[in-house]
Amino acid sequence: MPSRSPRAALSASSSPPVVPSEPLAPAAPVAPDSVVAALRAAGCVFAEAEAELILAAAPTPDHVTGMVERRVRGLPLELIVGWAEFSGRRIAVAPGVFVPRRRTEFLVAQALAQAPHAAVVVDLCCGSGAVGVALAAGLGTVELHAADIDPAAVCCARRNVADVGGLVHTGDLFEALPGTVRGRVDILAANVPYVPSDEIGLLPAEARDHEPRVALDGGADGLDVLRRVAAGAPDWLAPGGCLLVETTRRQAPAAAAAFTGAGLRTRLAVPEEEYVHVVIGVRP
Repeated sequence: MPSRSPRAALSASSSPPVVPSEPLAPAAPVAPDSVVAALRAAGCVFAEAEAELILAAAPTPDHVTGMVERRVRGLPLELIVGWAEFSGRRIAVAPGVFVPRRRTEFLVAQALAQAPHAAVVVDLCCGSGAVGVALAAGLGTVELHAADIDPAAVCCARRNVADVGGLVHTGDLFEALPGTVRGRVDILAANVPYVPSDEIGLLPAEARDHEPRVALDGGADGLDVLRRVAAGAPDWLAPGGCLLVETTRRQAPAAAAAFTGAGLRTRLAVPEEEYVHVVIGVRP
């Protein structure tokens, strides 16, 4: 944390405000170096890149100071600038909504490889809707449904999913979906919460303090929601349709067992860097 506020770092003067007798001139552009200095003093590792994004996103120079102050207080950069990059697209995000992780692009790639001609796609536990939007963009014309239990996520997802002609529903997992897609889903992507409850406190502050617990907490072993999704998926998948869920290396064997127990043909996909594991189940 810096020894002075970013407002002091960005302001040219700390004198008391003067009430002008004439309208103020437009604020002068903020020097990028002063933004970088404030962010670096707060411990931002990529201060230069973050400064560039903040300056580009600020509607006016007057907004820059407040945006830097929020970043110094630990608010995720994506929530400050209002978007996150995912699969080459800008996905709108909002306070109280899970910020899509770049690692989840691997799940999208696996889904497109598994079902390149999918016509019906469901993004379950959709958060901002990033996964569904990326799948729709990769497939072309599809029937896309996204769903989340959190009203804030649903509101945010509607902003994103509308761009690809999809629909967003509110509710608990499959209960949110319209009955018309039962047995017709070619890709069911479920980016379920998978952090064990007693490990939430170990997460980085950006996630722990600024993202909804419902999007992070997967129960005692992190697999409570995953098991529910695996159990319900066969009724919603089309023959040959696939379910994809992201998890960790430690959880992958138990997650795969849940898929197999639900009657799905199961395999595990892992990138060379092993930063994420994706369990893939196909309805026979």
